Amino acid sequence: MAFDIDMIKKVYKTMPERVDKARQIVSKPLTLSEKILYAHLWDGQPTTAFRRGKDYVDFAPDRIACQDATAQMALLQFMQAGKPKVAVPTTVHCDHLIQAKQGAVPDLKRANETSSEVFDFLASVSNKYGIGFWKPGAGIIHQVVLENYAFPGGMMIGTDSHTVNAGGLGMVAIGVGGADAVDVMAGMAWELKFPKLIGVKLTGSLSGWTASKDVILKVAGILTVKGGTGAIVEYFGPGAKNLSCTGKGTICNMGAEIGATTSTFGYDDSMERFLRATDRSEIADEANKIREYLTGDPEVYENPEQYFDEVIEIDLDTLRPHLNGPFTPDLATPVGELGKLAREKGWPIKVDWGLIGSCTNSSYEDLTRAASIAKQAVDKKIVAKADFGINPGSETIRFTAERDGILKIFEDLNATIFTNACGPCIGQWDRSDLKGEEKNTIVHSFNRNFSKRADGNPNTHAFVGSPEMVAAIAISGRLDFDPMNDTLINEDGLEVKLDAPQGIELPPRGFDVEDAGYVEPVADGSNVDVSVSPTSERLQLLTPFEPIGGSVKGAKLLIKAFGKCTTDHISMAGPWLRYRGHLDNISNNMLIGAVNAFGMKTNFVKNQLTGEYGGVPDVARDYKAKGIYSIVVGDHNYGEGSSREHAAMEPRHLGVAAVLVKSFARIHETNLKKQGMLGLTFANESDYDLIQEDDTINFLDLDQFAPEKPLTLEFVHADGTKDVIVANHTYNQSQIDWYNEGSALNLIKRENAS
Repeated sequence: MAFDIDMIKKVYKTMPERVDKARQIVSKPLTLSEKILYAHLWDGQPTTAFRRGKDYVDFAPDRIACQDATAQMALLQFMQAGKPKVAVPTTVHCDHLIQAKQGAVPDLKRANETSSEVFDFLASVSNKYGIGFWKPGAGIIHQVVLENYAFPGGMMIGTDSHTVNAGGLGMVAIGVGGADAVDVMAGMAWELKFPKLIGVKLTGSLSGWTASKDVILKVAGILTVKGGTGAIVEYFGPGAKNLSCTGKGTICNMGAEIGATTSTFGYDDSMERFLRATDRSEIADEANKIREYLTGDPEVYENPEQYFDEVIEIDLDTLRPHLNGPFTPDLATPVGELGKLAREKGWPIKVDWGLIGSCTNSSYEDLTRAASIAKQAVDKKIVAKADFGINPGSETIRFTAERDGILKIFEDLNATIFTNACGPCIGQWDRSDLKGEEKNTIVHSFNRNFSKRADGNPNTHAFVGSPEMVAAIAISGRLDFDPMNDTLINEDGLEVKLDAPQGIELPPRGFDVEDAGYVEPVADGSNVDVSVSPTSERLQLLTPFEPIGGSVKGAKLLIKAFGKCTTDHISMAGPWLRYRGHLDNISNNMLIGAVNAFGMKTNFVKNQLTGEYGGVPDVARDYKAKGIYSIVVGDHNYGEGSSREHAAMEPRHLGVAAVLVKSFARIHETNLKKQGMLGLTFANESDYDLIQEDDTINFLDLDQFAPEKPLTLEFVHADGTKDVIVANHTYNQSQIDWYNEGSALNLIKRENAS
């Protein structure tokens, strides 16, 4: 069934005229990314040629998707907006609050018991405001979106950084914070700096052990975790057309790990096959009518250097399988070279777990390729040396894979089939085989491998690979195993070799499911009651933030974060997910994972009022109680990772006025702006070294806060000496208005009330 087909037809009806007009205005052929962007301008017809990386532009996304952990805060904010119904098609997906432990059935039962209050809240809010609701166990948000809502040429936003997965079906799909989503739900424009464009030309075809995952692992190694910041990555070339639709989704999904705004592919036969296989032939028929508008112009792909800001070329014929990690997804190493590197670095060679799934690699094709390796192990009498865990991407995938005997292959290898949910990928994993902080290695097909990410253990060395490579490494139990060249000893003492994986793009008998897990909202939700208990530990109605104002004097340094500081460091997931709907409770994890440059410890900072040391949230609360603002200082790419706006709302709630860093990840910088805070960058990066532990900060010209005008901060040291530091910012006037009002949501409420 094609959801929202009338909306999609409307997009396709207006797209050709808008794209033709845009091509005329910019006076050159257009990339696919530009076609979609210019076709989704808030004002309709294009009238201006926008400057990449310079101009802020208002867009009109077609739809919104929210996962349960971020949806709580997003919908709590939307409830304040005074709107009876969402303005664009919106869905909520319950996939984050299900912990992987024993297996799908008991884990889902336990989640429904422990998180019933949150699930009931999300279901009732969805029903009241016209939002489609996907129940716990229905699947991982991005796989469900790909199977049901993504469409070529569309634009969507989602409250999860891996919303970009929908680029595999030719969308411009962008991860945002909840406040951005609330704007669009409320019928307002969505603002984005017009992206730069990176073109990736793919030639040749994948074969043997090399998979779609290896494309993005290679790209991550080239661009690093911040190389795609502020850019859309557009894949093209004959190699792109040779990839399956879900393989394209894998590549786009992990594009979040290079900081890219999003990634996308032009509409082709593989996308059409996927649309028809997922019961959306009507969309395929409509897309075929404007096919040339759903991919880049031929001149662009013939001479990409003239139209992209950066071009990368990858030959799929010669691309080698990779394993990336540990602790960062851009440390790319070809399989076969990892053993030597691991021994040099002291990384554990023994592999304890192999985990397959997550929103990155949980499709039918992914499971069949991994299952082809697992079946060889069973048939060749190889005993798996590591534990196995499998998370199917959706109930449709799980049901179909079970019907086709794929899951039984994994079970024959003693794998645990977890719920159709995120599970270990986001730290929702009750791992029983290790205790404390034992040094160990795991391999997985997820997208992120930051310290503590999967199991909370800072000494878990996590490596990212394709599902089939994860299966092979887990079967061998060794990080230095190269299935292309190495052999294994089976139960009979014989030396055996694994054959290259074989996969099935789409199920030959079609997809099937008994209950996909979707709940349609009522047509009129005005009588639906939504209640939040004032004594709840999980949910809390929001109180509007007061404006920080134009005079910040005597602020205290809260923490000077050293090195990598992701949203996982700022607001951990795992057990803290239970408090995502309660701002005060979740704030007790603010920056507890960040390393303090003074002392090099986590969650251990100096309280300047008492001279004693304490946890970051405790010290922040003390400053706030005394009416004193604090500031946070950070390093490069601060806030990389998840789209979670809690990483901005928690500091705001605990009295942090500004975050001053060397550079920001895009989504986090926007989230800070939305919450009425100051997101600033050092004009001179070396000034980071001037910041001292006992510093008091005075903003000298905040009353003159204006676009393109740096701010001046005075850092007063404990000995009375001072350093004056210039801080840049990227605020435009509308974003300064958010600051002056206290938050973007405050501005929405005031405008709706007038």
